Amino acid sequence: KSLSRSSVRSRMSLKPPKAYNSLQKGALIWDPKPLQVKKIFEALKKGLNEYLEAHQAELDYLSGRHKDTKRNSRLAFYYDLDKQIRSVERYIRKLEFHISKVEELYEAYCIQCRLRDGATNMKQAFSLSPATKASRESLVELYRNVQECTEDMCFIEGALEVHLGEFHVKMKGLVGFARLCPGDQYEVFVRLGRQKWRLRGKIETDDSQTWDEEEKIFIPNLHEKFEIKVTELRGLATILVGVVTCDSSSFFSPKPQAIVVDITELGTIKLRLEVLW
Repeated sequence: KSLSRSSVRSRMSLKPPKAYNSLQKGALIWDPKPLQVKKIFEALKKGLNEYLEAHQAELDYLSGRHKDTKRNSRLAFYYDLDKQIRSVERYIRKLEFHISKVEELYEAYCIQCRLRDGATNMKQAFSLSPATKASRESLVELYRNVQECTEDMCFIEGALEVHLGEFHVKMKGLVGFARLCPGDQYEVFVRLGRQKWRLRGKIETDDSQTWDEEEKIFIPNLHEKFEIKVTELRGLATILVGVVTCDSSSFFSPKPQAIVVDITELGTIKLRLEVLW
């Protein structure tokens, strides 16, 4: 157990960022959620592999042109193409390292999860056995093992979040057909954990929409979902249109994604967003 714990910390040369400084031994911020971590890991790995495939295809295309240009002896274009190839190769190496680091962290997380499950099962078995000095000592030791595995899992979750990248969310407007009238004003509030985005918009006379802010960067979170709240502003009064949550696991894609969220239960008002990872 001690060997596995030391290997977990030593393999992660990355120091936890300020947001996770409290994730030290004996200080737990949340309970690990292995199923959610697995879901995000699989989505992240899929997105990174799609990035890698796209850049590998670009490299193959540039390499083919590189050979043709070399035969034609157009030196200026040849050297410019060579520079592009080297740039793509460097980016591919970065992606490959990124993928290997994510896989390493998740492998360490799974090991700690299995160790914790084993210690939990043994603790339950000992708690059902006759109370003796040996069983009490074993229970104390098992409780310590469970706590240490939980701490390691929390630490790894914090380290894994550093590799999730950024979500660039663009406001594309509301869709409401007859529900949206010229002069109507709305407020959209988007939350992801502690990150907040509040913006106001107005329906113009030509049915276009103007918003005081168009883009926001969110740092992905392993456990939190996007919460979206839309209210209509009528003078000093506000009328709640709807509140919805949106899972971010589908946002790990190399291509910009158009997201349409039903704000009302019947879908009479929708919110259009574009997410770029």
